[in-house]
Amino acid sequence: MRVSLPTIPHVITASGTQTISPAVAVERIASFLAPGNVALLTGAGVSVDSGIRAYRGKDGRYMNPNYKPIFYHELIDESEKGFAFRQRYWLRSYLGYPPVRDAQPNATHFALAALQYSSHITRLVTQNVDGLHGKAIAHLWGQSQLREKILELHGTLHRVRCKHGHITNRDTFQEWLSDCNPQWKKYADGLGVAGKKPRTNPDGDVELEGVSYDDFEVPDCPQCFLENRRNSIHKPEVIFFGESIPAVIKERSFRCVEQSDRLFVLGTTLATFSAFRLIKRALEMKKPVLLLNVGPTRADGLPGIEKIEIASGLVMRDVVKAVLGSEVEGDTIIANMLSSGIYKPPADDSERGDVVSDSDRVIDHRKM
Repeated sequence: MRVSLPTIPHVITASGTQTISPAVAVERIASFLAPGNVALLTGAGVSVDSGIRAYRGKDGRYMNPNYKPIFYHELIDESEKGFAFRQRYWLRSYLGYPPVRDAQPNATHFALAALQYSSHITRLVTQNVDGLHGKAIAHLWGQSQLREKILELHGTLHRVRCKHGHITNRDTFQEWLSDCNPQWKKYADGLGVAGKKPRTNPDGDVELEGVSYDDFEVPDCPQCFLENRRNSIHKPEVIFFGESIPAVIKERSFRCVEQSDRLFVLGTTLATFSAFRLIKRALEMKKPVLLLNVGPTRADGLPGIEKIEIASGLVMRDVVKAVLGSEVEGDTIIANMLSSGIYKPPADDSERGDVVSDSDRVIDHRKM
């Protein structure tokens, strides 16, 4: 089986860019969102200010040229070769998950949450598996409302499912991995003390060089054991490269577009077809589409697409203020959201020098 990573056509990556001032961008985005009933599609670029790397840089190419994810068919392979793939994946994910788990929403997440709270954004579809959109508004919405209002198109890192369908909370699974691999737990704890962390990839695993995976133990599923069988084939509830999105999720993503009046696309190159086809659906239905992204995307040049190239962290708070006007000052929930958020991009992703902040601390609106 041959499965390749999604890419952006060279003709697109070679295209030029058009600069725009923050003030003009704010005015245009606000006028687009002001009528309400907007569907929002987000990608990895939204989470960069929270310390989670995007897959691609400003030129549209993978920022890590050695990026080699494990494909779905490799992870679930029941042969000895598949077992080796799982050892590699789960060791790297064991070390890479905590930074994703501990990441906090940034200013863009909270600005979008304010627009959800005010019902201007009525449906949110995200390709991100970090759960940060939910974190930004979980103090207002219960789990049922979060599931209703936020569609995680590619799943989540926060749950693990065995091949027989048993679901485990990721923190619990991390504990199982620690118990099975005390030497690696010691290594992970040492990284925290030394302040040294391997490079974390966007999908929650890390780069490791010169490491043998042979001694890493992947635990059996305890629920399978109670059913008189042994099974150590687990995967996070994330859609892997080469894996199909469940039909119910695919259909729901189309409904999000179809039931909205317009589509706002933020922080994504649209390299994956699961996201790109939502753009195509909106265009087929003659719905306005506004794309905010730094760098080339798969949709560049399509008739009906309006694109603004500017970092979301520069403008989205001001967009909310422009859309809501005096309501910002009169609603403490919205005011607190707009004063919340972390700014702490990955240290080696300093190419985003157009975003300026005087602090990388988290402002917790729930304590204000």
